[in-house]
Amino acid sequence: MSSAAPRATGPDHLWSVDEHLEDILATVRPLEPIELNLLDAQGCVLVDDITVPVSLPPFDNSSMDGYAVRVADVAGASEEFPAVLEVVGDVAAGQADLLQVGPGQAARIMTGAPLPPGAETVVPVEWTDGGLGEGPVSGMRARSLAPEGAEGEVHVYRPAEARAHVRAEGSDVRVGDRALEAGTVLGPPQIALLAAIGRGTVRVRPRPRVVVLSTGSELVQPDEELRSGQIYDSNSFALTAAARDAGAIAYRVGAVADDAEILRSTIEDQLVRADLMVTTGGVSVGAYDVVKEALAHVGDEDEPGSGVEFRKLAMQPGKPQGFGSIGPDHIPLLALPGNPVSSYVSFELFVRPAIRALMGLDDVHRPTARATLTADKALTSPKGRRQFLRGTYADGAVTPVGGAGSHLIAALAHADALIVVPEDVESVEPGTEVEVVLLG
Repeated sequence: MSSAAPRATGPDHLWSVDEHLEDILATVRPLEPIELNLLDAQGCVLVDDITVPVSLPPFDNSSMDGYAVRVADVAGASEEFPAVLEVVGDVAAGQADLLQVGPGQAARIMTGAPLPPGAETVVPVEWTDGGLGEGPVSGMRARSLAPEGAEGEVHVYRPAEARAHVRAEGSDVRVGDRALEAGTVLGPPQIALLAAIGRGTVRVRPRPRVVVLSTGSELVQPDEELRSGQIYDSNSFALTAAARDAGAIAYRVGAVADDAEILRSTIEDQLVRADLMVTTGGVSVGAYDVVKEALAHVGDEDEPGSGVEFRKLAMQPGKPQGFGSIGPDHIPLLALPGNPVSSYVSFELFVRPAIRALMGLDDVHRPTARATLTADKALTSPKGRRQFLRGTYADGAVTPVGGAGSHLIAALAHADALIVVPEDVESVEPGTEVEVVLLG
């Protein structure tokens, strides 16, 4: 993380969403590349273009189980007048020494096996009698059970065009082609391609390690008994899952009580496994907002450039936010509000882009769309605040889910989009086109 000069602002300055995000993205830098084995690289971002060193397929091969033959030998073949060919042996996948197919001959061939010299096409076994002399068959008998199938005669009941059922060398990719571009996220198909062209390792930016920590003496872990005044800790689970969904390796820390020294010590202990830290709760103006108390003055002479700044943003939900760096390695820390919806919306707007930036991706944002608002009544929004309402999006329309309250977890669970109401808009009538952030 680089150290950007702080903006000249007063304590009552109301930051815009865009200003806060700009600050975050200006200071978070992609992680350094490393070489990883293919399966360890899953979910990582490719650093270099990958050029194909060997064509795929590397040789002409059969796409069917059947017989490799010459076109002229099966021309005009029918069930009434089948072509009768001498079977000269088997060609199996992985076989190096290939048979020669001459006039009037056929080689029994398996899917993926190289097309033998002299052969021009492949006749599926279903177009033949399989060497049994009893009419069309549905498949081949196992060689171990019927080795005689690799010799004798085969009756072919249909003609085949040249190179029918043949996968041509290089028909997938050719030597020198660009297999994958730098910036590609490596999923199962990409890893399959790398393995297919012989790459056992690849240079990538690693998945960021994100530590998620919730605060609040009222928080209890799921499956524990609730006592008076207590609630279950949902934020740390939601944000850890969201971090993993964004591509990170995420670690959840159990809720920390409202004690500034314990919180500071816990954060320091977690720095060893963090590329990014996320806290939730304790950032507002209450007497027990310990994140603010613990981190507001964390930077000192021994760690120049460190420190977390707490801000008020012109948004709803999520007005109180904190951002900065901590520790000798200047690990980025984002401090989010504690209300569940505020916390999750803040994650989507600020933490997810930071994770994607650490991964080295160019596009760090969720996709957006324009949608027609379908609602029973107009939506209201506070003047000067950019509001993010939960909604469901389908077929170019979006419908609000739940109210504007920042505690409505059930409504959030049914939403797949955020409806964006700009700062200068106080009312949105049904039928109005709005911007939506797509979460799914």
